[in-house]
Amino acid sequence: MARKELEEARVRLYQKKDRTRLVLGLGLGLFAVFTFIGVLNLIDSVSLSFRTGEVPAKRFLNFVVIGIAAFTGPYGFYMARKQRNIKQIERRLPEFLRDVAEAGRFGMTLAEAIVVASSGRYGRLTPEIKKMAAQISWGVPATEALRLFSQRVNTPMVNRVVSIIVKSSDAGGDVADVLTMVSHDAKEQQLTEDERKIAMSTYIAVIYISFMVFLVTIWILNVTFLPKILETSRALGEQAEESGQTIPGILPTNIEDVVLGIQIAFFIAAIVHAFGDGVLAGVLDNGRISNGLRHSFLMLVIALISFQLI
Repeated sequence: MARKELEEARVRLYQKKDRTRLVLGLGLGLFAVFTFIGVLNLIDSVSLSFRTGEVPAKRFLNFVVIGIAAFTGPYGFYMARKQRNIKQIERRLPEFLRDVAEAGRFGMTLAEAIVVASSGRYGRLTPEIKKMAAQISWGVPATEALRLFSQRVNTPMVNRVVSIIVKSSDAGGDVADVLTMVSHDAKEQQLTEDERKIAMSTYIAVIYISFMVFLVTIWILNVTFLPKILETSRALGEQAEESGQTIPGILPTNIEDVVLGIQIAFFIAAIVHAFGDGVLAGVLDNGRISNGLRHSFLMLVIALISFQLI
């Protein structure tokens, strides 16, 4: 009984709680708080701004961007870290399978081979192997321990590998040869994924470059084109007052509102551009939208800082 309690304590030591819901809830809460502050600025109940003289619409957009960044940042980086840990587990899986196969060729059963392999060092995979070894020592079948392992990691590659091993063990075949084959197949799949990742990194770089070009274009329009419109409008207004004539078309009295509307439209376009490009970068990277939220966070921060400097 004491030994069983000791083994349970060892397993609990290596267990890590999944904080995905906590991080997601925290991000949504921050988004709601900053959006509420933005609404208060929009209706002019409060006046919180980074620069003096900002209109309510700009103050509202600033806090909305901060809220989106507060959601995408923690959640995106947490999910990226989680996926990186899983990839590190998958990286060492072929090595573990080869060691188990070698132990099987010396006459050990699958359960005995897993217990022997648990004394090795496999990086992030080591805690998972120790969990399987502890479960086997309690009397849990090796195939069931492998199923529990696949449920914890829950990736397509691990699920496929475990499924093949379990079916081979249940059929009574030579598990050692199957383990060797699966190990080689997993390694080849990882090499293929590495090649794809290197190829996709070029497209991710193109996305960042195109976003920066978009911001530079907006910056040029804001510092050259829009001020010229205001200067021309004021000059025409002064000439009209001196001559006592009226100028048809855009009135000098509302041209500043038009320019302000254009600047706000530019800001909204940059926000949509940043969020959408970040999600696209994540999909190109590993096919997951959640992984792209960290790219969205970086682009939103760049966009916010850029518009504050204009």
